[in-house]
Amino acid sequence: MGRIGALALVGSGEYLPVMQGLESALINSGISNGKPNIFLQIPTAAGEESAERLKFWESRGADQARRIGTVQEFLPIFRREDAFNEKYISLVKSAALIYFSGGDPGYLANSLYETPLWDEIKKNWLAGASLAGCSAGAMAFSSDVPNFFRMKEGGIPGLNVIPHLRPIPHYNKFFGWIPDSAAKIVMKAPDGTVIIGIDEDTALVTGLDEDTSLTENIWRVYGEGSVHILSGAPTARFKVGELVNLQVS
Repeated sequence: MGRIGALALVGSGEYLPVMQGLESALINSGISNGKPNIFLQIPTAAGEESAERLKFWESRGADQARRIGTVQEFLPIFRREDAFNEKYISLVKSAALIYFSGGDPGYLANSLYETPLWDEIKKNWLAGASLAGCSAGAMAFSSDVPNFFRMKEGGIPGLNVIPHLRPIPHYNKFFGWIPDSAAKIVMKAPDGTVIIGIDEDTALVTGLDEDTSLTENIWRVYGEGSVHILSGAPTARFKVGELVNLQVS
């Protein structure tokens, strides 16, 4: 097995020109690890949205793939049963970048948790493919995903890529969008969890350069905004280009 791939937690802006540089770098990183020039786009978080909206995501992803000069593979994983489809599972075995776009983080986690498709995605990432999640995609990578629809219950089991982190995407606008009751759920995470806010058009990335490492929990800020440590570690704000050490002693 080769080196583990890069990992990106994105606040917003998937498939848009503002994130083209980052997405291109993630693809090139996967290619350098022996992966084919394929940009695999997974819209599961939007699986309960309209067919028109899903076509919108496919079209936006295609536009970005053309700008970057890569091959788009839009995987229609809209329901949990789709994650057991052998055809789709075979397609995730070879891609330079696997990208989860936005929508409902709980729906995404429930759809992929402990499925053959997720197992294959994780295997490809551990063998050098880059992995990215934007908005709901980033939130689902945690071990515990806020349950916005049953607020009195605990969180939903996540995909456990970042077990001790909880990203809050759209951070510079997020708490203006949601009611106080939902905000309390987001900020109530399991003990030992570091809660981080990621602004729109901003990403927190590890494994893309020699100074960052998921094992050591050292990341770098990309994009146009800031990343904020909100709880679980000393509060701080980090600007684009700065390193973020999320190790908790």
